Amino acid sequence: MKSILRTTIIQAPLVWENAEANKAYFTEQISALEDTTHLIVLPEMFTTGFSMNATSLAENMDGETTNWLKQQAEQSNAAICGSLIIQENGNYYNRFVFARPNGTIETYDKRHLFTLANEQRAYTAGTERKIIHYRDWKICPMICYDLRFPVWSRNVEGYDLLIYVANFPAKRAHAWKSLLLARAIENQCYVVGVNRIGTDGNDIPYNGDSVVLDYNGQILFHAKDEAITQTVRLDYLRKANFRDRFQFLEDRDQFEIRG
Repeated sequence: MKSILRTTIIQAPLVWENAEANKAYFTEQISALEDTTHLIVLPEMFTTGFSMNATSLAENMDGETTNWLKQQAEQSNAAICGSLIIQENGNYYNRFVFARPNGTIETYDKRHLFTLANEQRAYTAGTERKIIHYRDWKICPMICYDLRFPVWSRNVEGYDLLIYVANFPAKRAHAWKSLLLARAIENQCYVVGVNRIGTDGNDIPYNGDSVVLDYNGQILFHAKDEAITQTVRLDYLRKANFRDRFQFLEDRDQFEIRG
């Protein structure tokens, strides 16, 4: 069992619809880590910002950004994840991509599309939950608006870490912080929420508030409204011991999630 998972969050001022500029920024941040982390988490749509211009910005799964993720994972000897716009079989997805150092990848498509911004008109919703196994940890990936729907993140698999990558606007910061805290407590898991900062092409401001929470909702790290790269140490055994002592997950209601 690999007890410690050193996790790095990168809260960035994304350049609107400019994949090369954004990847250059993240490359610089990742290269400075010097093999000190196991997992790197980038924001939602980290190459473009939260854009509905899917037809002009989408990439394929064998495109430049996926290959960049693989390259960065190999060079840093750490898994790297975040979401980007993917075209597949005539559909467009807001897709979470998880790249391991060995070159393998896993994906999750955003389930809850943000109707307030008409995301459902540009993208196809995902239908399946994903549990990623990495370094003996079970990781559940989610994307932004998924945060508002606790049934979808319900911890029935005994996962250890819940990740939310997001472009959560400043005017809904209270909901972002409150719901992340709730997800950690109710699922007795570590929660990593990575947001962006700056203003996007629609003049919507973002103030970050990226956070790492433990299995009891305690804040391990909270980012202010600034560009920051921070590594936090997650301890599997501490989480396991907490669940053994407080077996709240065993008392959850039994029901099935239907698509």
